[in-house]
Amino acid sequence: MPFSIGIVGAGQFSGHFATLFNLHPGVSRVVVTDLLSERAEAQVQRLGLDGTVDSFEKMLADERIDAVAIFTQRWTHGPLVVQALRAGKHVYSAVPMAITEEEIAAIIEAVRDTGLIYMMGETSFYNPATVFARQQLAAGRFGRVFYSEGDYVHDMDIGFYDAYRFSGGPEWKRTASYPPMLYPTHSIGGVLGAVPTHAVSVSCIGIKDDRGDGVFDRDISMFGNDFSNAIALFELADGGAMRINELRRVGHPSRLRESRFRFFGTEGSFEQLATISVWQDKDNLEDVSDLLATSESMDRDDPALADVSPALRDSFISGHARIHDTSRLPVEFTGAHNGHEGSHHFLVDDFVTAVNEGTLPPVNAWVAARFTLPGVVAHQSALRGGERLRIPDFGDAPHPD
Repeated sequence: MPFSIGIVGAGQFSGHFATLFNLHPGVSRVVVTDLLSERAEAQVQRLGLDGTVDSFEKMLADERIDAVAIFTQRWTHGPLVVQALRAGKHVYSAVPMAITEEEIAAIIEAVRDTGLIYMMGETSFYNPATVFARQQLAAGRFGRVFYSEGDYVHDMDIGFYDAYRFSGGPEWKRTASYPPMLYPTHSIGGVLGAVPTHAVSVSCIGIKDDRGDGVFDRDISMFGNDFSNAIALFELADGGAMRINELRRVGHPSRLRESRFRFFGTEGSFEQLATISVWQDKDNLEDVSDLLATSESMDRDDPALADVSPALRDSFISGHARIHDTSRLPVEFTGAHNGHEGSHHFLVDDFVTAVNEGTLPPVNAWVAARFTLPGVVAHQSALRGGERLRIPDFGDAPHPD
C-alpha cells in the first residue's frame, strides 16, 4: 500500500527529493516541516505537495504520516532519526548517519527494537564508478581487490561558502568548519559500496587550515575544528587497505566530479580522474569514460535551482549513465530531474520499495554504520596525531526470517 511521508527540512537539497517522493506511485502524500515555516510553505506551493506541519514533533505525533525523510543540518541527524523511529516512523536520512559512535549505536538499537525501515541516502552507492566496480568484482575481473581509494574533493570556494551562508545564517562560519572526516560517506561509501568488507583500523592525518578567513578556525568553530583536509589509511577486514581523502581546500574541478575512486586487484584495476575513467588488466587498458558519463536531467537555470549556488548546480542536474539499470525505476520518474551522478532516482526507489515490501534497503542501518563510523574514528585519530585506532563494527544486517 502507498504510504505518506513527511519531509523534515526545506533547504536546498530536500526539494529535489520531495519531488521524487511525490512522483513515486508507492507514496500517497507528501508534507513538509521546517524551523523556518516560510521555507516549508514555499516548497509546498512550488512543488504542489500536500501541506505543511508546524513542527517535527507534530509530524511525529500525526498518525496519518507513516515515514519521515530528514534533510536537516548534518550534525543533527542521529538524535532526530532515533526520535522518529521511537515514534513509529520509517526513516530516510540524508548523510551522514550520525557524528558519534553512540548516536550510531542508538539508531541500530532503535531499528532492532521497532522493526522499522531506516535508510541512509548515500549517493555514492549509485555513483557510476561504484556500480561499474561492483559489476567487475561480481564478474571476477578484479581478482582480489587489495587496495582502494575514495576521494571526496569539494573545495570550499566552489559553492560551499554560499551553501553554509544559506543554512547557517549570521553565525555560518561556526558550522562551515565542520570536520571533513565527519562527512565521510561520499568517499567511503563508494569504495565499500563496491567491495563487500568493512574497516577495522585507521590512521588519519588532519591538515590544519591556513586561509585565515574565520572558517576552520578553532576559536570560531562550534566543533573546535581547524582541519580543512584529512587523509586516512584504513585496514580492512578482508586484509586489504583503503585510503580516503576528504578535502575542502583543493585545486580540483570538483564541479565536474566530487567523488572519485580507484580499485586495484590482483587481476585488474579501475581508476578515475576528473573526466577520465579507465579499466586495466595485465594486457590492456580500456577507456570506460563514456560508459560512466552522466547525462543532464535539467537545465542549470531551472527555477528549482534558484537557492543553489551556480557553482553547486552540476551536482543537482546530473542524470543517468549507461552503466545504470533504469529498468527497475517507476515510469513516473521518466524525465524527472535527477542528481549526484544519477543516484537520486535509485535512492528514493530503494526507500519506497523497502517500506512497502518490508525489506532491507541496500544502505540499511548496518551498512550505513560501516560507511560512517570509520570517518568518526578517523577524526579522532587525526586529533591524536595520526595514532592508529581500532574501529568498532556493528556486524551485518540481520537476515530476514
